[in-house]
Amino acid sequence: MSDTGGLLRLKAVDNDDLQVIAGTLQDAIVPILDIAYDASERLFMFAANRFRWENTSLETGRKARRGVERVHCGVTFANVVKVQRTAIDRGRPGTFLNLLTISLVDRSDGEGQVIELTFSGDAAIRLETAALLCHLEDFGEPWPAQLQPQHAND
Repeated sequence: MSDTGGLLRLKAVDNDDLQVIAGTLQDAIVPILDIAYDASERLFMFAANRFRWENTSLETGRKARRGVERVHCGVTFANVVKVQRTAIDRGRPGTFLNLLTISLVDRSDGEGQVIELTFSGDAAIRLETAALLCHLEDFGEPWPAQLQPQHAND
């Protein structure tokens, strides 16, 4: 992980790394038009505007509002051999997805791994990979967020 003026650049090569990226991307807004798969390069990518969880702090057991922000980021997964989408209508280009989590499981045939991106509304993307390699990079200027996402256990 490196911090370039408050903008993150992260790399994941194992499950622990991927969980850091998953936490960073929790509640990211992903436009359907900004999701792509290049089969010839075996590269899956998307752009999102993510909530900057790293700008929040714990104060007396609850989240404290400290200039909460969002920022644009690009995410790539390399070595992707197959992509499956569930409950995502690419025919509705103005649709946005809310990313809940990313998880990693070994493939049943022992040949690589499966990355699952879970979105609200039962939408999901399943990536079959030969080996995990993920990059996240913020770009542009952060902007003030109207609200901080809330979860039942907050």
